[in-house]
Amino acid sequence: MKKVLMIVALSLAIMPVAAQDTYENATMATQDLNGTARYVGMGGAMEALGADISTMGTNPAGIGLFRHSMVSASVGMVSQQGAKSFDIADKTKVSFDQMGFVYARQTGENSFLNVGFNYHKSRNYSMILSAADRLSGASSGKLSYLKGDLGVFDVRRSNNKWVGGSNAFNQIDFLNYNTLMYDEKEDAIYFNEASDYTFNSGAKGHVNEFEFNVSGNIGNQVFLGLTVGVKDIDYKRYNEYTESLLSQAGEPIGNAIIQDSRTIDGSGFDIKAGVTFRPIEESPFRFGLYVHTPTWYDIKSSNYTTLKNNTTVGIYNYGSSEERYDFKLYTPWKFGASVGHTFGNMLAIGATYEFADYGHLDSRVNTGESYDWYYDTYMESSEHDYAMNNHTKSILKGVHTVKVGAELKADERFAVRLGYNFISPMYSKDAYKDGTINSPGTFYSSSNDFTNWKATNRITAGVGYNLGNLSLDLAYQYTTQSGDFWPFMNFWDTKDRSMDNVCKSVKVDNNRHQLLFTLGYHF
Repeated sequence: MKKVLMIVALSLAIMPVAAQDTYENATMATQDLNGTARYVGMGGAMEALGADISTMGTNPAGIGLFRHSMVSASVGMVSQQGAKSFDIADKTKVSFDQMGFVYARQTGENSFLNVGFNYHKSRNYSMILSAADRLSGASSGKLSYLKGDLGVFDVRRSNNKWVGGSNAFNQIDFLNYNTLMYDEKEDAIYFNEASDYTFNSGAKGHVNEFEFNVSGNIGNQVFLGLTVGVKDIDYKRYNEYTESLLSQAGEPIGNAIIQDSRTIDGSGFDIKAGVTFRPIEESPFRFGLYVHTPTWYDIKSSNYTTLKNNTTVGIYNYGSSEERYDFKLYTPWKFGASVGHTFGNMLAIGATYEFADYGHLDSRVNTGESYDWYYDTYMESSEHDYAMNNHTKSILKGVHTVKVGAELKADERFAVRLGYNFISPMYSKDAYKDGTINSPGTFYSSSNDFTNWKATNRITAGVGYNLGNLSLDLAYQYTTQSGDFWPFMNFWDTKDRSMDNVCKSVKVDNNRHQLLFTLGYHF
C-alpha cells in the first residue's frame, strides 16, 4: 500500500484562461432585460407595439412606428439581494445604461424613413457568489489524481515536475501534480481527501452594445426594420477556493487555497431584421416577427492563478500560473414573435415570445492568419472545436422567453406600467463541466466549479410622466434565479469504486433589484 501523502492542491482554479469552456461561453452569450425605463417597466414586451428606442435591439421594425424624432438617456442602479461585497465586486452598483436617438423623416403622405442609433448595456456581469459544504471522501486534488491514474491524460515526471501529454492535461491538473508529495523510491504519488470547502467569487463588467438602425413603412400597415449591432465585452472575475485537507489517518493538516483572477475582452457584431404588420387597417392590433443572426465574437482571455499550500505536506507551498488564449465564439440564431394592441389612448398591452438554442453555441479555434494582397488586409481563419461543441450540445438546450406587459394612462400625461418575464433553464438537469474533454477549452480552464442555473423570473413596474416634449420615466425590475453549485465534477474510478471522487451540489441564488431612470426629449 502506498504511504506517501499527496497534497491536494485543489484543483479549482489554476489555469490560464477559461474561455471557450461551455459555462463561460454561456455567460457571454446571454442578455439581461435593459434599455429605456418605459421598455423595462413593460417587461420588454414592446416588439409589436414599437415606438420605443429599445426595440431597435429586438424587433428593428419597432423604430418604423416613430412619427417624431427623439433622444433619450438612462441611468440605473443594480443591487444583489442578500450578497456581501467581495473583492472586485460590489453589492450595489450605479451604471449608465442607455443613450440613443431616432430621426424620423416623412417621405410621403403615410410614409416615413427613420434612422436611429442606440447604446445600451445588454449584460451586466456584476455578481457575487458564495458556497460552502462538507466533502466526504473527495477533493479537487483527488480528482486530478484519478484523471491521471485512469489515463484521462498522460503524465510523466521531468526535471522534478509533472508534465502532461497531448490530451486533457490542463493547468489545474498540472498545478495539483506539482504540489504533491512524491515518493521517488516507489515512483508514486498520493492524494489527500478534504473535510470541507468554501468558495467565493466576485465578477464585474458588462457587454456594451452599439446599434445602428434603418426602418420605414409601407402604407400604414407594414413596418420594416434592420439593425446592425456592434458588441464589446469587458469581463473580470476573481475566485477564491479553499479546501480543508486531511491526512490519510483522517487528521486535519491545514488547507490549500486557489486564487484565480480572470479577464475576458471581446468584440463582435450581429444583424437583426424585423417586420410588424397591422392586418386590419381600421384596427390598432399588430403582430411582429424578427430574427437575429449569431453574434460573431473574437475573444481574448487571460488569467493569473496562484495556489497557497498551508499544510506540512507537498513539494511546494506556493505555485502560480499565468496564461493568455484567443479564440472565436459564435452565438446561436434567435427568433421572435410578438403581438400588441392599444385601446384608445388609455391602455396598451403586448406579449413577446423568443427562442434560441444555446446547444448550438459554436466554439472555434483560431488556426492562423493569411494576407490578401489585393485588398491589403489580414484575414484570420478558424475551425470548429468539435470536442467542446459536442459537450455544449449535451448540456445546453433551447431557451424559451415569454414577455408580457401593459401600460395604463390615467390621463394624457401620466402612465403606469407592469411587466413579467419567464426564461426557461439553459442547462440540462444533469449538466456538468467536463474536465476530461480534449479541447483548448479544457487545457485553458482556470476553475473546476460550475453552476447549473434554473429558470429566470422577472417582475417589472414603472411610471412615466409627459411634460410636452420632455418625458420622465422610472422603472423597477426584480430578477430571481436559483441554481445548483458544484465545486468540481464527479468522477468515478471504474477500477476501484472505493476511490470514487463524488461531491454534492449546493443551492445558490442570484436575486437582483434594479432601478432605472430615463430622460427623453421628443421633437
